[in-house]
Amino acid sequence: MSVLSAGQLNCRVTIKSPNTALDPYGALVPGWNTLMTVWASIEPLTGRELQSALQLASVVTHQITVRYHPTLVDTRRVATFRAIYKERIFNIHAALNEDESNVLITLLASEGLEAN
Repeated sequence: MSVLSAGQLNCRVTIKSPNTALDPYGALVPGWNTLMTVWASIEPLTGRELQSALQLASVVTHQITVRYHPTLVDTRRVATFRAIYKERIFNIHAALNEDESNVLITLLASEGLEAN
């Protein structure tokens, strides 16, 4: 079973989902809706540098751990979400219900090249 110690979740993270709205001229404008703000733990996993359009960019993958929430269980849906911590943007790629115990959710995310 997953164990959660006091103080482990020490980062205040906002989870956002994509949406589209109409501007005054009727055009679709992409945006983000805030789903929830939660306490989390953010741990870097790997880092790499890529050359894209003749510019060097770096991508860092992270593991973001949060308390269980039913909204975060469907990996296909969660893969469209992003997490915001201070000024940092993390694109979420997967959600893992640790031990299927409904205690912790581990979000696998990247920060860098594709975090626009």
